[in-house]
Amino acid sequence: MAVSAHIEELRRKHKVLSETVEAEQKKPAPDGMAIARLKKQKLFLKEEIGRLQLQ
Repeated sequence: MAVSAHIEELRRKHKVLSETVEAEQKKPAPDGMAIARLKKQKLFLKEEIGRLQLQ
């Protein structure tokens, strides 16, 4: 897989996680642990995208 295609896939996953976090936060009783886990996943993806862009 080309680096650019891999970056695009990571961006897509990051967007999906963002939408999931937003949906969870809008619930009447949001699950704080789930939100924290999703945000950590988003951060990991963001860091990986940044690392790949420097190559």
